[in-house]
Amino acid sequence: MEIRIGDLAKRSGCEVVTIRYYEKEGLLPKPARSGGNFRLYGEAHIERLQFIRHCRSLDMTLSEIRALLGLRDNPMQDCGEVNTLLEAHIQQVEMRVSALLQLKRHLVDLREKCSGSRSVEACGILQGLGNCNCHGE
Repeated sequence: MEIRIGDLAKRSGCEVVTIRYYEKEGLLPKPARSGGNFRLYGEAHIERLQFIRHCRSLDMTLSEIRALLGLRDNPMQDCGEVNTLLEAHIQQVEMRVSALLQLKRHLVDLREKCSGSRSVEACGILQGLGNCNCHGE
């Protein structure tokens, strides 16, 4: 089976520009070309693109995906590196969750500075935002 990039985009739910970007970044192998110089993709491209999209849905970086693809392309290797990469990603997610919880606490504290109807001039939220020491946080 050989399909053009537009068909690959439709089948994968991925934008054409993203497919080209993944090719440029070396995540997708270069496709064959038709006599008219159109890109021609096969099942392996579809499967690899699905793998990449699943990794992206888990918020993995292109660097992490590149490493996973490299390991996946060498199936006889020990999968310890995969576990190490995933553990590092989990730690990054935990740090982001912590930062988001801190952000939520800050927003809740800010919201509590103004309750009820007041003039904008007396709004505790706007005053709190104006007095924020954002560079020190």
